[in-house]
Amino acid sequence: MAYDYLFSDFNIGNTNIKNRFIVSPMTRVSAEEDGLANNRMKEYYERFAKGGFGTIITEGIYFDESHSQGYDNQPGLANDKHVQAWKPIVDAVHNHNTLFIAQLMHAGGQSQGNAYVNETIAPSEIPPKGEQLEFYGGSGPFPTPESMTKQNIDDVKRAFVNGALHAKEAGFDGIELHGANGYLLDQFLTDYLNHREDQYGGSLGNRLRLMLEVINDVRQAVGEDYIVGIRISQIKVSDSKHKWQEGESSAETIFSKLGETSLDYIHVTDGNGTAPAFGEGTKTLAKAAKDYGKLPVIANGKLGDPETANNALHQNEADFVSLGTSALANPDLPNRVKKDKVLKAFDFKSTLLPIAYVKDHELNADIVE
Repeated sequence: MAYDYLFSDFNIGNTNIKNRFIVSPMTRVSAEEDGLANNRMKEYYERFAKGGFGTIITEGIYFDESHSQGYDNQPGLANDKHVQAWKPIVDAVHNHNTLFIAQLMHAGGQSQGNAYVNETIAPSEIPPKGEQLEFYGGSGPFPTPESMTKQNIDDVKRAFVNGALHAKEAGFDGIELHGANGYLLDQFLTDYLNHREDQYGGSLGNRLRLMLEVINDVRQAVGEDYIVGIRISQIKVSDSKHKWQEGESSAETIFSKLGETSLDYIHVTDGNGTAPAFGEGTKTLAKAAKDYGKLPVIANGKLGDPETANNALHQNEADFVSLGTSALANPDLPNRVKKDKVLKAFDFKSTLLPIAYVKDHELNADIVE
């Protein structure tokens, strides 16, 4: 079969997945004001399942009625009403033999919309670089966050656990911890955002501490048979050119430590998933994760071309590919590839502007089943 690697099955943990195509998490600000998932979101996610994707990872979901929310109209898993609202969406995805993973996101200092509190919290009183994203409802520079106390850190760890338990109750097959793109766990990891002088700051090992503790706490809560993964990046929403301070040496430390945990997979995202991540002649971020983490790896970043994606798997750069804009343009991309249909080009303006909510034309377009 053409693209044989993409259409082969593979395991994450004890779960067998029908192919290597994954829908990447993408913020779509289409929930209700109180964070309730709704029927528009059900149609949106079910289209990817109908279209042949083996796995879907949700957009980032906030998980407490405190500081975790990052955007207005972001969906939540912070209470029982949120759990109940997700259940019909989970069922619709499962009806197509598609794995469904909830991404748990704490925005930290990168929050630009929160229904519960006015202030933001972060490792240190340092705002993210750049300005808020207008197509997610923000404007102007990010506010200066409050430096987190030890009590704040303990509260965040408990909230991650509660979010994971809520995801399990809603029927999701697993959770992905958002440790990428400049959100809270990544803020602790980032040297210029973390100036703490306690056990959570300073050395790279200390800056990894919260991430590792959250992984351990979540695993203990959800049990051994529930999928727990993490998303990691160098780049950030507000700093697309950021690189880890010690390059591949930092990657070796980060991925080795993650590989020693109970994680089931590592999901990496880069501007170009097939490009050297640490300078000319170095590994891709996905290959670094595979070599040092020794866990199943999901690669993300300009992998919508099936030949490019299949080659990445064939060359053992990754085990899965997650698709963002390519999936938005082609919610039926796996079926299109299998049936040798032309792939559509992504239209940024019509899909994400002026606000990145799910548009009617996305739900009404025909898909290949």
